[in-house]
Amino acid sequence: MLLDSDAESDVAYELCQVVGRAILPYRSSGDFGTAFFFQGGDDPVGESLLTAADLVGGSGGELGLRASVTEPAGVAPAVIAEAEIVPGWARFPGDGVAVLPTAGLHRYAGDGGWRWRVQPVPAGIAAGPEVVARLGADASSAFVLAHGVREDGSRPLEVAIERVVRDGDAVLITTELPQGYVGAPVFIVQAEPTGEVSPYCLGLVLPGVGAHPVATFDRIRAVLPATPGDV
Repeated sequence: MLLDSDAESDVAYELCQVVGRAILPYRSSGDFGTAFFFQGGDDPVGESLLTAADLVGGSGGELGLRASVTEPAGVAPAVIAEAEIVPGWARFPGDGVAVLPTAGLHRYAGDGGWRWRVQPVPAGIAAGPEVVARLGADASSAFVLAHGVREDGSRPLEVAIERVVRDGDAVLITTELPQGYVGAPVFIVQAEPTGEVSPYCLGLVLPGVGAHPVATFDRIRAVLPATPGDV
């Protein structure tokens, strides 16, 4: 669904309000990316941190923390070294996805005297195969919530309003995104048979040149229960 510019701005604002605290900056071996919390169901055990597989697995990976995602104020560190989190990332290179069960993140926070205050992307808006199938060669509005990289090294939360298309089995963001956007969640809106317009989390950004493939949620869901990864 392609929206006009005013409607796109409204959707971008609402997404920041609803899931802005799901998004965190990630860095590994000099590569900058984004990760996000996803809640796979009502059970807290179903919560995961997701990013692109190409970002993880090297040395020195670390997750950045914004003040708004932890409480009480001033207690949590600025970054968490991934080496301190057990279990660590499960990589699924064939699907482009990396999954970190968040039990270790919550234990780490508890040991440090603080807790997470996040807004995971809920399972109810994760795009199913029928949502992906409705995409076509005609461009639809896409919203990427990510932590870019500014010239001064800061990494604020940003929203890029882009275009997404489906070419056969591939779903693509049609332009090259700035540094730091790989791994970030991609959102779209679609008209329902009832006439209502619904938001969906389409998937996450994969590396690309000139355009970016999207690992759609039908692929992500297939690996969420799986362990140990690297398959």
